[in-house]
Amino acid sequence: MRVVICGAGQVGFGIAERLSAEENDVSVIDTSHELIQAIRDSVDVRGFIGHGAHPDVLSQAGADQADMIIAVTLYDEVNMIACQVAHSLFNVPTKIARIRSQSYLAPHWADLFSSNHLPIDVIISPEVEVGELVLRRLEAPGAVDAVRFADDEVVTIGIDLAENCPVIDTPLAQLTELFPDLQAVVVGVLREGRLLFVPRSSDAMLVGDRVYVVCKVDQVRRTLGIFGHEEQEAHRVVIAGGGNIGLYVAEALEARGSRAKVKIIEASRDRAIEIADRLKRTVVLHGDALDQELLQEADVQDADTLVSLTNDDEVNILACVMAKRLGAASNMALINNRSYPAFAGTLGIDATVSPRSVTISKILQHVRRGRIRGVHTIENGLAEVIEAEALETSPLVGKALRDLDLPDGIRIGAIYRGTNVIMPNGATEIAAKDRVIIFAVAERVRQVEQMFRVSLEFF
Repeated sequence: MRVVICGAGQVGFGIAERLSAEENDVSVIDTSHELIQAIRDSVDVRGFIGHGAHPDVLSQAGADQADMIIAVTLYDEVNMIACQVAHSLFNVPTKIARIRSQSYLAPHWADLFSSNHLPIDVIISPEVEVGELVLRRLEAPGAVDAVRFADDEVVTIGIDLAENCPVIDTPLAQLTELFPDLQAVVVGVLREGRLLFVPRSSDAMLVGDRVYVVCKVDQVRRTLGIFGHEEQEAHRVVIAGGGNIGLYVAEALEARGSRAKVKIIEASRDRAIEIADRLKRTVVLHGDALDQELLQEADVQDADTLVSLTNDDEVNILACVMAKRLGAASNMALINNRSYPAFAGTLGIDATVSPRSVTISKILQHVRRGRIRGVHTIENGLAEVIEAEALETSPLVGKALRDLDLPDGIRIGAIYRGTNVIMPNGATEIAAKDRVIIFAVAERVRQVEQMFRVSLEFF
């Protein structure tokens, strides 16, 4: 696949890195000499210095032969025009744009991005995606990761195993015997913070492991309990940062009738007044999230969780650390720097959210070949959870799972058939049109794509 990426920032770099590793032909455009040089030095892509919406620059980058353009510069308008130019002058089939301003995304302007106006096939809104991820984490206290698939009927959760976990040193086969009615499958294990693998039935989980489990949505709380996490859903929430994401989370909690009592700490007085006017039940405090007296005024010592969503990684980390020291039961930090999450746990941070990772996951959903309906990247790209639709010609269809001989590094976590969720065992057979949730380590993703592509015999 030939792909042109406009923007060599964190998201553009991450996408280029992933697509290049999978042997795609990638060109990256950015106005920054430093960013282009950095991406040339570390990734096997072509870099072009220039404006991503200018026809001559797009032409140099090979837009006339591109299968896809991904516009993820810092500016919505540049991303939109880049897609328009790619469509009008180069007839690029698939156009993806990151658009942050919610004004462009209001439902009554939905026709703006149609083929007759601004022809953008996929719009990525990081604030909405991150906001939804934060809300899902709040619904699954104790999980370090939580993402839904199959019309929200299936959830993949990441769980850190502490010494109090009752199933430590228990082989997975025995786990099934102990809890035969548990609708959950362990699909991946991260050990020592660096080794990610798909476990066999004889493997046991150890203290310090992070396990990834696919389960039915109504089994999340029970699954967390079995793995040693009995935390209750948050009813007292303090949000540090009243930007787009913080406001989105607070508005969603109010709109969904949540019983949570929410307080927001916002550093800008004007912004604090603005969001206070928009929120009905949320208390808005003006001040610094690192001010201990203000945190206490926000009753962080009695909070079930503090969620730090400012634009500064260091502020988010320190605010979480301070909240924990003052008595908050749990915390969650928004972190952009890809190297920080690896040691966040040692500082007492319970969960992290990465806008970069969320955005890359959303884009990969549309980059992946085959009938891919959803993608979620795990541990900075060490693995992916993929939801894909099985076609009649798929090699998975019509055979018992035990006879498929799937390679190491791939595990089927759930099957969604019609409106029913099937937790698989060796005798389970996949049928055409089933939606399959699969965990795959990075080097096996290409094989998963092949399993769900239309073969020539189909025609």
